[in-house]
Amino acid sequence: MLCAQYNYLLADRFNWYEQNRCAIDACSFVCHLPELRDCPDYFSQKKTLPQLKKTHPWYRDIYSQVLQDLVKRVKITFDRFLRGSRNGKRSGRPRFKSRSSYKTFTYPQMKDGCLQGNLINLPMLGKVKVILHRPLPDGFKVKTASVTKKADGYYLTLSLEDATVPTIGPDFNPDSIVGIDVGLKEFLTTSEGETVAIPQHYRKAQKRLRVIQKRVSRRKSGSKRRLKAVKQLGRQHKKVADKRRDFHFKTANNLLKQYDIIAVEDLNVKGLGRTRLAKSVLDAGWSSFLSILTNKAENAGLLVIPVKASGTSQDCSNCGVKVPKKLHERWHDCPNCGCSLDRDLNAAINIKNRAVGHSVLKAQLTSEAVAGVTEKPTLYCNQSV
Repeated sequence: MLCAQYNYLLADRFNWYEQNRCAIDACSFVCHLPELRDCPDYFSQKKTLPQLKKTHPWYRDIYSQVLQDLVKRVKITFDRFLRGSRNGKRSGRPRFKSRSSYKTFTYPQMKDGCLQGNLINLPMLGKVKVILHRPLPDGFKVKTASVTKKADGYYLTLSLEDATVPTIGPDFNPDSIVGIDVGLKEFLTTSEGETVAIPQHYRKAQKRLRVIQKRVSRRKSGSKRRLKAVKQLGRQHKKVADKRRDFHFKTANNLLKQYDIIAVEDLNVKGLGRTRLAKSVLDAGWSSFLSILTNKAENAGLLVIPVKASGTSQDCSNCGVKVPKKLHERWHDCPNCGCSLDRDLNAAINIKNRAVGHSVLKAQLTSEAVAGVTEKPTLYCNQSV
């Protein structure tokens, strides 16, 4: 029902957009302008919900705030298409969702004491049993709850609030800095010479995925047996994704325990995903890892600095002379200064050197010097709160 209403409201916005827009300086000679109406916005579409419950009584089974949040999702999606996000990036034309692709609904407000033991009281659904992966901290208040359908079941995501938790400000040692070079031979190589092996979760699961995919393709479209095989395939893909995500979190934690400042390459992973190495690049999940590393560093008061990626493997880390190398050449030998070391280690040292004089690091050090007399918060751990 939520999926159908989402598509209806999105279609209403598209209808207005197509019927009422025209070029600023030109108009066709023969055109038919329908009766103009106001642009459907968040408030006007939200006012249609009471009438929806009268014409379609089965929508009364859905909590009112869940329907209101659906209208908000339509607004955000369409605004991002027309105006762009806060960073100025516009997304593509919004798509109508199928029943299988609409997977989440949200309760924007939750009552105090909604979670009692292993039961949560969801409005209009009643008390539902949950398996908590960790207990909620004392003093935290549940603000929102989102229910998501995944391949292996339903998941509940809670957002918490506690006004006593201080904001973590930058608190790092500028001398504790490292550069990391991500790759396909090793997942990453640090400027200190440490390496992390690449796990290749997808390639290891390919044999099993091939068997299940073949099972799906052989079964009749629309049959229950095909649906069962599709669910089995989805569970296997989710297992691979969970393993990869767990590896990313553990690797990020280990780096942030050792270093305060981490320099990384500002990679165009989307572009690399269109090359002949696409399977290996997407299996490594560099973009997801760098996003996790950046977020965890910010929460811990540490710093991740993206630097320009071009030339890190070609330039000599000792003298700076460019030494051209093809991709299969894994060793760096500089004819100018005689520097000889692994190609990835050479790149990691270059990344670290570029971060030392980076404007982001200078700005953070300047702000810390100005605010040095202020008291720093007492919460500096890497743990999630």
